[in-house]
Amino acid sequence: MTLANEPPFETQALLEEIRSWVEIESPSRDAEAVNRAMDLAQSTAAAAGAKVERIPGSEGRGDHLLITSPWGDEETPGVLLLSHLDTVHAIGTLAGPAPYRVEGDVAWGPGIYDMKGGALIALAALRHLIATGQTTPLPIRHLIVSDEEIGSGTGRAHIEREARRARFVLVTEPAREGGRIVTGRKGTAMFRLEVKGRAAHAGTRHQDGRSAVKELARQILAIEAMTDYETGLTLNVGTIGGGSGTNVVPQEAWANIDMRVPNQAIAEAAIAKLQALKPHDPDVTLTVTGALNRPGFEKTPAIAQLLAHAQGLAAEIGFDLQDLSTGGGSDGNFTAAMGVPTLDGLGVDGKAAHTHDEQLYISSIVPRAMLLLRLMQTLD
Repeated sequence: MTLANEPPFETQALLEEIRSWVEIESPSRDAEAVNRAMDLAQSTAAAAGAKVERIPGSEGRGDHLLITSPWGDEETPGVLLLSHLDTVHAIGTLAGPAPYRVEGDVAWGPGIYDMKGGALIALAALRHLIATGQTTPLPIRHLIVSDEEIGSGTGRAHIEREARRARFVLVTEPAREGGRIVTGRKGTAMFRLEVKGRAAHAGTRHQDGRSAVKELARQILAIEAMTDYETGLTLNVGTIGGGSGTNVVPQEAWANIDMRVPNQAIAEAAIAKLQALKPHDPDVTLTVTGALNRPGFEKTPAIAQLLAHAQGLAAEIGFDLQDLSTGGGSDGNFTAAMGVPTLDGLGVDGKAAHTHDEQLYISSIVPRAMLLLRLMQTLD
């Protein structure tokens, strides 16, 4: 049996590699920690024979990594794989509430599902192609960013640059709800509402005060009332604060607002309405800051065609592949909004992302790696 005819993936070997990635904790805001994870990914890709470019981080964030197949030139449109190695979990999570462990078909660990498992199997697929001397119809480019969990503030420019020379984008975010991939995501926007009133002694000069907290309470009701489940627009006032003491009419108050939008038209209308908020008390001022962070990701005919292709490959491998739309954002929002056919949620299956119960299903590792491999081999 030749190397090209051997089974490309072995479950336990891939699981041990995923474990080695998980055991390098990499919270988004700790650049040194994220870079330790990038070091391992870089050395793994280089040892496989891929071309590797380390992109220095900025604004206190970690580095990014661009891994490219040895075949294909710089100008040829290719297949772009998108991953991230940052996680929401703090240093010490492994030694404390969420140690790596395996029981039956489940492996637990911080970041194992979102998304170190997915990032690793994408690299393993490219590694197999190189090791067996195969090439693909299109060049393969795998961009791993360092700050996806906090909005991809420094990664976005690199994502959009690579998307401009991509014919297809495959995102290795985790699978959802029984292995479904993602063909639509809401756009995300974050805003801060600051209210400024007039301070006064709450006992002796209450009438002179203009309560910022009272104004904020009224504005919160108006903001939450903008939610429209029929169109998919949601607004959530997640954190609030204000005042300086119980015996002082509060001069200042604030709220942080999460907005989710299905498309650009609804986003523009909702943002305009939020920015047009007026105070109920004419002696109070409102300031709204913020913007759309990730545009909406809609299932276009081109994405539906790409999905159908992936479903055919999955059937050949031996599993049923379904899709869904979700409210959470990812880096796939950026590429889909640019008009590049994008499939998301191609990583490992599991559940409980962003919690201490985060887990992957071991039996999903090889089929999902095979799907990524077959997509690389067949997209043209």
